[in-house]
Amino acid sequence: MTTSAAARETGIDWTDIHARHRPELLGYSYRMLGSAVDAEEAVQETMLRAWRARDGFAGRSSPRVWLYRIATNVCLDMLRRRPRRERPIDVADAGAATSSLGPADHARWVQPAPDDWLLPAATDPARTAVLHDSVRLAFVAALQSLSPMQRAVLILRDVLEFSAAETADLLDLTVAAANGHLRRARSRLAEGSTPPEPAELTERQRELLERFIDAFQRYDVAALTALLHHDATLSMPPHSLWLAGRDAVAHWFRRDPQPCRSAHIVRTRANGSPAFAIYHRDPDRSDLRAFAIAIPTVDDDSVISIEIHITPSLFPLFGLADAM
Repeated sequence: MTTSAAARETGIDWTDIHARHRPELLGYSYRMLGSAVDAEEAVQETMLRAWRARDGFAGRSSPRVWLYRIATNVCLDMLRRRPRRERPIDVADAGAATSSLGPADHARWVQPAPDDWLLPAATDPARTAVLHDSVRLAFVAALQSLSPMQRAVLILRDVLEFSAAETADLLDLTVAAANGHLRRARSRLAEGSTPPEPAELTERQRELLERFIDAFQRYDVAALTALLHHDATLSMPPHSLWLAGRDAVAHWFRRDPQPCRSAHIVRTRANGSPAFAIYHRDPDRSDLRAFAIAIPTVDDDSVISIEIHITPSLFPLFGLADAM
């Protein structure tokens, strides 16, 4: 069947469906799965299943609700086969700066996702605040502690603003059952909740962040560590090792060999926060190779955490080249 014929029979413009629905489906799947790489796989499978099932759609619900039903089933299928994602800082003790990184486990840890998946540009300020709080890495990690059905109900109701009836229909639940899942999900998240962060940094915080990124680019360890809080943390997924305290982080950055020397930095945004991509110079080649996406977190006076996600496969999802 041609795309024009499918459009006549289903009421869906299949040439336009990716542009209209793919970004928000990526954001939904990312919150469900805790992984940008898995989210992209889930949305690809969603679109494939939708295309295969197009003859049975017949306009019984809106295309958006129909696609979310398919995406939810895809995510639930993936969650049955894969371990729950976490953050190293939440499940392991801090390590020593003299330790090795150890093995990489790309299936275990929560990954960052690009802002254009998570924060639509044309959104009113109140809605932006809700969305911003729902994409923080700490919140995405907390979502993974919920059962898959609780997670789906909470995201659909509290983040995406589906009605109780739409959510129940989408998940093949009664409204009472969906509301029960929502109450339990909200209660569990409230037990470990952290105060919401402002959607925008203050001018002072932006200046501090710029100084930190500049110090990292120059690999000025003295200037870099001077900006750290005394309790600052450094984590490096997909490795479980993380460090606590300014001295431990400074020791790590002074290790030799240190591949981040002579790195090239490209600014980006992840999970509602400023971030930067790190390219390492390949000693066997003349170019720079994708290495990691780093997300520093600042308060008014210092950098309080640095998450360096050493997953080069994330770069294309952020619209970044894998080599320079």
